[in-house]
Amino acid sequence: MSQYMIETNNLTKKYGEQAGVFEASLHVRPGRIYGLLGRNGAGKTTIMRMLLGLTEPTAGQIQIFGKPLHGNERRILPHVGSLIESPGFYPNLTGTENLRIFAKLRRIKNPEAIPEALALVNLPYKDKKLFSQYSLGMKQRLAIALTVMHDPDLLILDEPINGLDPIGIAEVRRFIRELCDKRGKTIMISSHILSEIALLADDIGIIDHGRLLEEESLHELEQKNCRYIYLEVSEPERAARLLAEQFALSGADCETDGGKGLCIYKMQVQIQDILPVLVQNGFAVSCAKICEDTLEDYFKKVTGGEGIA
Repeated sequence: MSQYMIETNNLTKKYGEQAGVFEASLHVRPGRIYGLLGRNGAGKTTIMRMLLGLTEPTAGQIQIFGKPLHGNERRILPHVGSLIESPGFYPNLTGTENLRIFAKLRRIKNPEAIPEALALVNLPYKDKKLFSQYSLGMKQRLAIALTVMHDPDLLILDEPINGLDPIGIAEVRRFIRELCDKRGKTIMISSHILSEIALLADDIGIIDHGRLLEEESLHELEQKNCRYIYLEVSEPERAARLLAEQFALSGADCETDGGKGLCIYKMQVQIQDILPVLVQNGFAVSCAKICEDTLEDYFKKVTGGEGIA
């Protein structure tokens, strides 16, 4: 039995000569939320479509629930809930009526499936409001209700908070976390919104230009984020040389940022010790503070890019 709910080995998808995804090896552990993080166009949706059998891989293997997906689709996929694109809801029907149609198509026998799914996403059961009258947030919540209605063990959600306002984002985040913590679901979620992944995910995979660059728990990533002293000082290059000499700093311990900024990564050195040395040697210090890298900073380091706008 595999220790992973989802495991891929060198998963690749090529479109002609161009690789949309290249040799991605993912590991999604049971009972956790896995955040697939990357810019728009990085390959997140392509990976999810391959996991759901919607797109055929060019190369590589996929295992779900410890079994190869290829050849086992009919046994595996009924236990997976997915939200890749907006479902085709009927605009002239209510949310409950729409779910009833899908329940019949999926042969869901549990009479409580629809009211329980609606309650989870905080939508009323047997409400009179038509789908066409729903706000964007309500439409997204109904889509997630459809995803969980058949009580799947694994959820694969592509950008479920995309386009929502802050209140809608907070609501979606709450019931996704609840699905994991209270109902034991394993959830894979993609996003290009760093702050939301940081608040929601237990494990993170960073993808860029189709390549999975990093895969670690959020706790491990946070430990990698370094703390440092940031100074804005006149003549930063000369100040760096002085501090390196005074406090036995290496080039990696003390770096300028190309402007007036100076970063000291050796945290054994204290701000209260640095400032008198600089002032006594004629430097003007306009800013002195302790900083800590964010997930955005780490993403930039890993991708070598400008961030994740």
